[in-house]
Amino acid sequence: MATCRALLVLWGLTVVERDASAAAEAMGGEVFAGDPTTLWSGAAIDTRRLDGGEIFFALPGEHTDGHAFLPQAVAAGAAAVVVHRDTVSSPEGTVSSPEGNVAWIRVDDTYRGLHALTRSVRAQVPEHLVAITGSAGKTTTKEILAAMLSRRFRTERSPGNLNNLYGFPLSLLNISDDCEWMVAEMGMSTPGELRQVSLLGRPDAAVFTNVRPAHLENFRHLRDIADAKSELLAGLVEGGLVVANADDPEVMALVERHRHQETRDQRALSRYVTYGIVSAADVTAVSVETLTGERSGSRFELTVTDPATSTVSSVTVVLPLHGTYNVENCLAAAACAHALGVPLADIAAAVDHLEPGHRRGEVHRLDTLTVIDDCYNSNPDAARKALASARQLPAQRYVAILGDMLELGPETPAFHRGVGEVAAKLGFGLVVGVGERARELVSAAAASGASTKWFADATTAADWARRQTPAEWREDDLVLVKGSRGVGLEVVVGALLEMGGAS
Repeated sequence: MATCRALLVLWGLTVVERDASAAAEAMGGEVFAGDPTTLWSGAAIDTRRLDGGEIFFALPGEHTDGHAFLPQAVAAGAAAVVVHRDTVSSPEGTVSSPEGNVAWIRVDDTYRGLHALTRSVRAQVPEHLVAITGSAGKTTTKEILAAMLSRRFRTERSPGNLNNLYGFPLSLLNISDDCEWMVAEMGMSTPGELRQVSLLGRPDAAVFTNVRPAHLENFRHLRDIADAKSELLAGLVEGGLVVANADDPEVMALVERHRHQETRDQRALSRYVTYGIVSAADVTAVSVETLTGERSGSRFELTVTDPATSTVSSVTVVLPLHGTYNVENCLAAAACAHALGVPLADIAAAVDHLEPGHRRGEVHRLDTLTVIDDCYNSNPDAARKALASARQLPAQRYVAILGDMLELGPETPAFHRGVGEVAAKLGFGLVVGVGERARELVSAAAASGASTKWFADATTAADWARRQTPAEWREDDLVLVKGSRGVGLEVVVGALLEMGGAS
């Protein structure tokens, strides 16, 4: 650590003060035991995520309290632990062996301390930050954009889907001191949440993928979701970059409201870049072709129009990710990367080496059938797009195994019926519903002419899949599996892979 810091100083790069005393000062706390000069290399709120050298925050929770796991944190090699002032007065009695270099930091509130340290570190690193939000596509867009920016900059990204008021701070506190661009997704499930995350991150660029029916248990209308998504702009630096999906009217409306707000407040106007497949936009995909060979994905011409000169540039992109929705994600990333200085040739080269995200449209071509594993999450729009994209691949019979779509509020039955009707009309000969809400989906699919089955849960559906003989799964069958994360359809995918001959 010391050698790395010395080299960074020699190169003239920012160095975060990662010692316990500086962290305590940033959080308005104090080192009350241990070595205040101890250096920390990252942060964690779960002792199972400690590799050694991190600062551990003992956060209170609904079911557990981090203070109960202080012995595990020390044993796992935490460099420092942050505790509530009124919870721990001394290490003795809390851990069996409090001696060593572990620094004990006492603050008024560990949750607020986590945010205070995040703000302090963000003032120093990364040099720049891109924030991505939307009802769908955040994680995939983040991965694509990070790959593109990495062609020109020292780039890091938030891991997995750490995008809320707990996950984003951990992502930022774990990046390297020499990071030039951090790509972070930012999400929300309630009003006001995204505003807080954005103010922590202070993004230089904001990317909006879409506004779709999601978390409707906390929002009454689509416009309410759009307003909540617009909170991403609360922390945007003055004159920052805004990348917007021209095919999404709610996204364009929220961007227009922001533009008027900037003009009214006489602030420096943001730089706006649009992308789209259907609508006129600065960045578009032309001649989109579905790849149906061993490498699933799309080929298209990525075109960029300079609004100042109307000059058009283009490059051929081969995207090894299944589905038109991933073309949209790629366009979002390309629009941002190009606006930040990445040439089109580098953008195309970065895309060529992408791998599909786990359970986000992975295509498994097996001995007896093809399985599309898209069961990471779902909402009505995402389900319809997944169905349409699956139909672009060749097959003799199309099967859809669709689980409950959660957090849709009072319109839940109607949303499920709509997806069932779409599945049948697109030609899915067998529609399998999983979960109580999917009863409506199956009923609508049957009324529209599809054969149907229904199972109460994923385990029962997986048992059914295992009971099917290889002969019953025809060689040219294509099976799409999609549902909300809480349904647990990964067990169904596992059963299908077993039946299909996956090793």
